[in-house]
Parts: sequence; C-alpha cells; structure tokens
Amino acid sequence: MRKNILVLLFLGVALISCNATKTQKNDSVSKLDGMWELNYISGPRIAFDGLYPNKKPTINFNVKENQVSGNSSCNSFTGKLVVTGNKIDFTQPMAMTKMMCMDAQQGEQVFMSTLQKITSYDVTDDGKTLNFISGDIAMMRFTKK
Repeated sequence: MRKNILVLLFLGVALISCNATKTQKNDSVSKLDGMWELNYISGPRIAFDGLYPNKKPTINFNVKENQVSGNSSCNSFTGKLVVTGNKIDFTQPMAMTKMMCMDAQQGEQVFMSTLQKITSYDVTDDGKTLNFISGDIAMMRFTKK
C-alpha cells in the first residue's frame, strides 16, 4: 500500500511531514445531477394541477458541464449553472423558447418567477427529493426522474 506523504524541505532538511489526502468533490452538488420533476410550488392560489394540467415543469442539471435546462410546462430553457455549496443562483439570463401554450401560460409564469427567487437548495439523503429554498422558506419541491 502506497501512502501519500507531504514533506517540506529547507536546504535539504525536513521541516515538516504529514499525510496528504485528496479532497472529495462537494457531494451535495453532485446530488443535483440529472432530471427533476416539479410536484409542489408555493404562492399561487390556484391548485397545482390547475397550474400544470397537462405537463409538470422539469429541471435538468448537468454538473459536469455547469449547465441547467428544463421545461416550464410549455417552453424549454437553458443556462449556466451557478452553485456554491448549497447556494444556487437562477438570476443569470437563460435562453428560452417562445411557444404559445394557452393552458400552461399562468403556470409557466409562476414557475419562472419563483425560480428567480431561489437562493439555496437541499437534496434529501435518499437523493429522491430536491427542495428549492428562498431565504428559509421552501418554495419548490421536485422528484428525481
């Protein structure tokens, strides 16, 4: 078995030596990776199924490429993934299609405007539920697809 040892030398004299280990990539960010489907959104007085009668919004994270994409129940969007620890920022401009979807228009507006308010996230230990949080209030909940 090979050990990684860091030795600091000065003029050929060992001043200090210690075990060297690799730091692990932030596990909470890697838990974001993949497709998630919205199953709860706070705020609107309209029932969830009324906002999204035909198609629930989805969000997809590609952590390796620092990309976020998805569908707002009508239009597709894509942009840069901005994550630091459990902080997440959706205020960067995103590219979005402009299809007209009469039955999903209000739901789309609620989804996109709520996304702009999100400041952090939490993925449950089992990796199946993603919560988007604004301040200390859970605003959106997604299920892993």
